[in-house]
Amino acid sequence: MYYRLKKPDFQEGKSGEGNKIAMKKIVWDGKPTGLLGFYEEQPVAWCAFAPREDFIKLENSRVHKRIDDKTVWSIPCFFIDKNFRRQGVSVELLKGVAKYAKDRGIKIIEAYPTIPTQEKLPDSFAWIGLYKSFERAGFEIVDRTSKNRPMVRYYTDKRRY
Repeated sequence: MYYRLKKPDFQEGKSGEGNKIAMKKIVWDGKPTGLLGFYEEQPVAWCAFAPREDFIKLENSRVHKRIDDKTVWSIPCFFIDKNFRRQGVSVELLKGVAKYAKDRGIKIIEAYPTIPTQEKLPDSFAWIGLYKSFERAGFEIVDRTSKNRPMVRYYTDKRRY
C-alpha cells in the first residue's frame, strides 16, 4: 500500500490492520494489484503491478514523474522469498509480467529499480527491484533523473506506441 496511499494515510494504516484491509478491498473489488510467482505450487515471489495512476506516490513523484502521456502499468515494488533470492526468480517473474501484459493488451510496463552503489546490497533495500534483473528481462532505461533509480520500460509491442 506504500505507493497507493499518501504518506499520512499509509502511516496510519500501519497500526492495526488498516493497510492490510485496504489491500484486501482492492483485491475483492477486482482491481489490479500485482502478480505472484510460484515454484511447485508454493508462492515465492510477488510484484505490485497496476496502472501507474493507481500509485499516488508515483503520480506525485518529482524524481519519477511521467516522461510522456502514454498509458503505462507500473511495477513499484517487489518481493522474493529469502530462500529463493539470487536464483533468477526476479527475472522469471518479470518475464511473466511481460507475457501477462502482452496477453492483455498492456503495451508499456514501467519500473523504478535500484542500481546498487555497493557490491552487496542489503535485502531490505532491494524491495524496488534490482536494475540488473530488469535489464535481463528486456527492460531498458528511459529516464535517468535519478542516477541510482532509473526509470525503465518494457514495450510488449516493439513498435513503441
